[in-house]
Amino acid sequence: MGGRDRRELAAIFAGGAVGAVARVELTLLGGPGAPQWPWGTFAANVIACLLLGYFSSRLLERLPLSAYRRPLLGTGLCGALSTFSTVQVEVLKMLDAHAYGLAVGYGTATLAAGYGATHLSSAFARRVKVIA
Repeated sequence: MGGRDRRELAAIFAGGAVGAVARVELTLLGGPGAPQWPWGTFAANVIACLLLGYFSSRLLERLPLSAYRRPLLGTGLCGALSTFSTVQVEVLKMLDAHAYGLAVGYGTATLAAGYGATHLSSAFARRVKVIA
């Protein structure tokens, strides 16, 4: 592993474990897959974008630097919670089922909601006062 910081890797692993379990739970709540709207995957991705926008802005701009917060929360938690590869598979299943409008709507809504969530949570993080 060379010069890798084992504590940083442990932080990524811990955040990833929590994010992956949360994603699976959300996906199970989402109901059946294509050609219906996959609410669980949609929710997991929007929540991950919301958290990532907040964590990125808060950790980079508002709090003292930490070697382990970003790997834990950004790379680990948000990386495992988000599942854009699953979005691609679900869109392909919708297309295979000839649910073209649903596929376009789902892909567009996922991108728009993810961007919107990231933007709003980042703006919110910038407004929160830092307690010294």
